[in-house]
Amino acid sequence: MAYNRPWKSFPEQLELLKSRGMVVTDEAAALDYLERVGYYRLSAYWYPFRKFEVVQSDNAGKLATRALDEFQPGTQFVDAVHLYLFDKQLRLYLADALERIEISLRVDLSYLLGKRSPFAHVENTKAHFHPGFAGRAFSKNNPKPAFDAWLGKYRELVKRSKEDFVRHYHTNHGDELPIWVAVEVLDFGAISQLFSMLHPRDQLAIANRYGVDDWKVFKSWLFSLSYLRNLVAHHSRLWNRNITSKPKLPKRGKIAWCDAFIDNEDTRFKPFLLLAITRTLVKSICPNTEWHERLAKHLEQFPEQHSSRKLDLSGMGIAEDWKDWW
Repeated sequence: MAYNRPWKSFPEQLELLKSRGMVVTDEAAALDYLERVGYYRLSAYWYPFRKFEVVQSDNAGKLATRALDEFQPGTQFVDAVHLYLFDKQLRLYLADALERIEISLRVDLSYLLGKRSPFAHVENTKAHFHPGFAGRAFSKNNPKPAFDAWLGKYRELVKRSKEDFVRHYHTNHGDELPIWVAVEVLDFGAISQLFSMLHPRDQLAIANRYGVDDWKVFKSWLFSLSYLRNLVAHHSRLWNRNITSKPKLPKRGKIAWCDAFIDNEDTRFKPFLLLAITRTLVKSICPNTEWHERLAKHLEQFPEQHSSRKLDLSGMGIAEDWKDWW
């Protein structure tokens, strides 16, 4: 279909919101946010305050909800701003935690593989990787073997790197970086992919360091945290989004806090489970950390709204008993 929505100035954007029933108590401040943050980004935070109707989605009679160009009574511009600021701070907390996890995993991988060979990460042998994992198709859309796909990504990361240490090693030691240097150019996705090709015994050895005794669970956790890292890095809305990468959970009773999520399937598609996984890994890395306490305090400060539609932490998939174990 042809796109027919016209460009609008910032004042026109604000007038459009007001015409749809949004209350603007401070026009200067609202215009400032539109100019600095943008209509489209903020729209993700006022979207839940719109009115919705139930419609028939297809000829089979399936029903769906459709957003109307009208806000719930009492909805204020500041309601969306407060949600945006809450989400922004949430991402900042997670950026801190995910950095700790990423760096710790770099050490784990370089220590384990480096003991066998300084260049184990580019040597696709049974001594370093499980042939079934390294040789399988990378994805449904990419039939290239997983190791070849990973190696291509790694080579590109090295090529793009502007770090002084990369130039130093190339100048003084040759083209191939040893694993303990190479890990420093890996992003979270590459780390997750490298981990997924290891022998199960090696995956389990690393997982055990983080208090997880099922390597398949831990592997899925890293994959999900890679997805979370991308959301954080790209400043994407996080607090109430549906998660496309559903992490596995251990068997009942293995990790106590996981049991609540086993009993409630819906929460496994929401971000709070990823926050709980992050908490577990950070506490295993830094036993004396107060990161999880700071995050809990932030969650407890979820903003109140003027709108007649009230939002709360349930939109994150939060467990009812989370304060008991957090």
